[in-house]
Amino acid sequence: MVVGAIKTLIIGSNGMLGSDLCRVFPDAVKLTHKDLDITNREQVIESILKIKPSVVINAAAYTDVDGCEDNRELAFKVNGYGPGHIAEACSKVRATLVHFSTDYVFDGFRNEYVESDTPYPINVYGLSKLLGEQSIAENSGDYRIIRVSWLFGTHGRNFVETMLKLSSEMGTVKVVNDQFGKPTYTVDLANKIKDILELESGIYHITNDGVCSWYEFASAVIDNAVPCTSDEFPRKAKRPKYSVLVNTKTGPMRHWKEALKAYMKERNE
Repeated sequence: MVVGAIKTLIIGSNGMLGSDLCRVFPDAVKLTHKDLDITNREQVIESILKIKPSVVINAAAYTDVDGCEDNRELAFKVNGYGPGHIAEACSKVRATLVHFSTDYVFDGFRNEYVESDTPYPINVYGLSKLLGEQSIAENSGDYRIIRVSWLFGTHGRNFVETMLKLSSEMGTVKVVNDQFGKPTYTVDLANKIKDILELESGIYHITNDGVCSWYEFASAVIDNAVPCTSDEFPRKAKRPKYSVLVNTKTGPMRHWKEALKAYMKERNE
């Protein structure tokens, strides 16, 4: 697939990941939530039939993990059924669908997960995202489901910005040291999509390299982080202890510490 010569549609173009996707695909048709409500099946099909893209990249999602516990119906509409509507429309115009899922489709009882491992979510967000994966597989034969983790980027709220804000307001910042994953820079993820489009239909794990705890991640950003356990910092949604995604299908991306340096340079310019 010669990506530069095809018509690309980005859904959720003004979000943290969507903004960086727009830089990688500057000629793409770009739709925000105001332009397209992915929970509206008729609107989704009508829009995609009208645009007739060759590639659809869906970066629209409801990503508030704790919020999903309170808004279960909305979570399943946006993260579960919405991607199915997009996949159905893609099938009608023979477009390739790129969709982003999450490490939270796994329960975290193992140290790491490959693409073929059986998902078992432990919170509503993970359940809704798994339904999205299943809805896509049922409605399209040409898709790239990309599971990602711990995203940070300059165009939205993220862990790095939260740590910087708390660090400036508090003497010490408590951060859990018993949940492990792979921080991923949205710029690196967006740049990887053209490579993924050249590969076969299926599920991919794409993260920056290197594993850390939230506390270790925070300590690379601020100097007043202190470790605590998940029991000391209860949240509405259960989090997997180990949500480490292993990429077995493509070349690795740079280490998250290198990516973090690039992020800090970009945000400060």
